[in-house]
Amino acid sequence: MAKIRSLVCRECGSEYPAKAIHVCELCFGPLEVKYNYDEIKQTISRRSIEAGPKSMWRYMDLLPVEGPQVVGPHAGLTPMVRAKNLGAYLGLDELYIKNDTVNHPTLSFKDRVVAVALTRARELGFETVACASTGNLANSVAAHAAASSMQCYVFIPGDLEAAKVLGNLIYRPNVVEVEGNYDDVNRLCSEIAGEHGWAFVNINIRPYYAEGSKTLAYETVEQLGWRAPDQVVIPMASGSLLTKIWKGLNEMKHVGLIDSVATKINGAQAEGCSPISTAFKAGRDFFKPVKPKTIAKSLAIGNPADGYYALKTTAESGGAMDMVSDEEIVDGIKLLAQTEGIFAETAGGVTIGVLRKLVKQGVIKKHEVTVAYITGNGLKTQEAVLEAVGRPTRIHPSLVSFEKTFKVGKHGGDA
Repeated sequence: MAKIRSLVCRECGSEYPAKAIHVCELCFGPLEVKYNYDEIKQTISRRSIEAGPKSMWRYMDLLPVEGPQVVGPHAGLTPMVRAKNLGAYLGLDELYIKNDTVNHPTLSFKDRVVAVALTRARELGFETVACASTGNLANSVAAHAAASSMQCYVFIPGDLEAAKVLGNLIYRPNVVEVEGNYDDVNRLCSEIAGEHGWAFVNINIRPYYAEGSKTLAYETVEQLGWRAPDQVVIPMASGSLLTKIWKGLNEMKHVGLIDSVATKINGAQAEGCSPISTAFKAGRDFFKPVKPKTIAKSLAIGNPADGYYALKTTAESGGAMDMVSDEEIVDGIKLLAQTEGIFAETAGGVTIGVLRKLVKQGVIKKHEVTVAYITGNGLKTQEAVLEAVGRPTRIHPSLVSFEKTFKVGKHGGDA
């Protein structure tokens, strides 16, 4: 029996073969992968995982690919940093940073989902891959397509950060800059996907692509010594990452790798694009689409595909949601860098800003094991902090000038 049972509609439960489809024919609900967990239980164990590759592929048994030839063999297994300095600043005893700023090869968590998506796309016989992206996804698709010799098209909004545009062009895919925001890009890509036989990773390959996010949950559990955290804080764009971390934690329990999951799932958004958090704080189980206006462009999805499921997940887990201003995003980036030496992109500033709020509100308590997910590298969004970090101190090339400027004594102490 294969580990992948089918694709199943998240709304009506109808099942479909595990092909390149993403929408239910009966109710138009989204599809996700359904597994034969009884089969998986027979082979998976802590020991088998620990003996596996030093990458996210150590969790191959719980991913929707047939293997063993995979795209992106080095993605994942990023550091779990015990954030003692930031924890002391915020008043938390056990704060951890799950640091995907160093993910391979494009320095964001998207390397996880793309590795799964392109592996599955190749298994299904596709030769051309594509995506609609706010930046990080396009970078990762372009890089992985280049490494696997696949044809590639990436579609991006016309106002992306320069580093992310460069991060596409360097791999020489077909980069299509669309006049409009991400939601405009996504609508266009949905039309193109219907007309061309391409693997759009976040459209017709989305059920497989989204499963790659679960590896963040698996690594969290393993790196915490085979236990689920008490609290997590997760940035939200489409809302998919949040739902899949929850799914991954519960799969760990379901296949017998941990005994229990009592994790509270907290979502973080920018004020300029916060349809999910706004709905949660208003007590609604539905969101109203918005027009994005925020420096956190990687989270700027005004009509999030998994918004409803993110709301449902956070409510089910007993978690919370909040949002932060652009100023608070910059403060969050600076705080993480200056306490833990981790330079995050704007999405990381959102995570740290909301973490800070939830601690102040008493939602996250001092003794709780808390994990904050930092999903992308700050070198990609330098414009956001350029005016907030100051300039170097300029001196003449002389010892006198140095000591006068910094008031340093002869033996290194203050004068």
